Amino acid sequence: MADDRRAELESLLERQRAAFTASRPEPLSQRKDRIRRAIALVKEHGEELARAMSADFGNRSAHQSMLTDIAATVGAGNHALKHLAQWARPEKRKVQFPLGLLGAKAEVRYEPKGVVGILSPWNFPVQLAFGPLMQVLAAGNRAMIKPSEFTERTSALMAELTAQYFAPEEVVVVTGGPEVAAAFSSLPFDHLIFTGSTATGRRVMQAAAANLVPVTLELGGKSPVVMGRSADLKRAGERIAIGKMLNAGQICLAPDYLLVPEDKADEAVAGVTGAAAAMYPRLLDNEDYASIVSDRHFERLKGLIADARDKGAEVIEVNPAGEDFANANQRKLPLTVLRGVNDDMAVMQEEIFGPVLPVMTYQAVDEAIDYINAHDRPLGLYYFGEDKAEQERVLSRTISGGVTTNDVIFHVSMEDLPFGGVGPSGMGSYHAIEGFREFSHARAVYHQPKIDVAKLGGLKPPYGKATAAAAARMMK
Repeated sequence: MADDRRAELESLLERQRAAFTASRPEPLSQRKDRIRRAIALVKEHGEELARAMSADFGNRSAHQSMLTDIAATVGAGNHALKHLAQWARPEKRKVQFPLGLLGAKAEVRYEPKGVVGILSPWNFPVQLAFGPLMQVLAAGNRAMIKPSEFTERTSALMAELTAQYFAPEEVVVVTGGPEVAAAFSSLPFDHLIFTGSTATGRRVMQAAAANLVPVTLELGGKSPVVMGRSADLKRAGERIAIGKMLNAGQICLAPDYLLVPEDKADEAVAGVTGAAAAMYPRLLDNEDYASIVSDRHFERLKGLIADARDKGAEVIEVNPAGEDFANANQRKLPLTVLRGVNDDMAVMQEEIFGPVLPVMTYQAVDEAIDYINAHDRPLGLYYFGEDKAEQERVLSRTISGGVTTNDVIFHVSMEDLPFGGVGPSGMGSYHAIEGFREFSHARAVYHQPKIDVAKLGGLKPPYGKATAAAAARMMK
């Protein structure tokens, strides 16, 4: 990357940090004003942004984009506006006896960190850039956003619109390819949030570590679905199909593979494939069904299917209209169910991120639990069934970023729940008060009373009986 582009990024960061420092302390009204402008940007240009997203994907439903990217982002902003005053209130903390009686006080103030970098992905390009921005602004920070080059039109439009609604020392969007992203992740931000693959997340964290920049990593992984024996398999199948085919499966929380009772596997698969065929009777000319974002991702998904087939998996393509996808040149991929998979297949070794659904079987639910625990901790985990004891067993014996029961993905849409991963699926979280605190510094403040506390506590030399008494008192 040219030195002048790196210098431009460094100059933007310095400009934002200088403005942040000069404006301290800012009233909450200023934070609210910025959130309202971010909401207005998204609302007033929602249809324009939806068109850009569709053009970038090749086809993406405008209705879906308005729901998942536009309305969801506005919801995040409104939630932050509603709760900001409560989140930002200092917390009183206790002081050791007898200091409280003598007038000592303690509190935690949640203060802005400064300039936060946001590295956002292509799959929900508006929501995953401006969604976290709402909480970054709520915490009182400035922000620099680097969106994905895969959604080039959307990224360019976001940069253009952001310049209309914000001064560059408040919020700025910078565009460019992998070289710009690498330089961006190496800047000395006060915090950096990245959403994307685990492999890229490792590189981002390594770059941030050089400057000791704290990171929030929203990654992914293979989110399992455990279907219990008590599950309504037809209803479960429809909900899984909706979640797997939304955005053509290009969702970090999409159900990645099914774990089903061995004697119910046929019924479980029929529930998914029947629902998919009913919702999408045609695919090629169906505007509700998204295209795969790029040729590279399309070929990768076809490669996963071919590898599984070559290694003995049964391939079930849900193509109710018998369409010819090979010659369509639309990057549309029908839901493809894989039965008889094993860990030797590439599809069980990496996050799928597309409409490909492996199915594994178990005899006792503990087998499913053991399989999940033997692999990387996932971003999401899903359980279907009415057996509350079994549900609790699955939840209490596994670890995942989040959980939805009797559906998939929905926990991420609850603004009052934290969203984040654990281990290889990420670290840190945003949404809710946890997100506000993620982008804030918890500053401890202690107010000493006028009395000579050092003497009272035995801290003032010469040490002796008072020191011993103080130590004994503290150890009671």
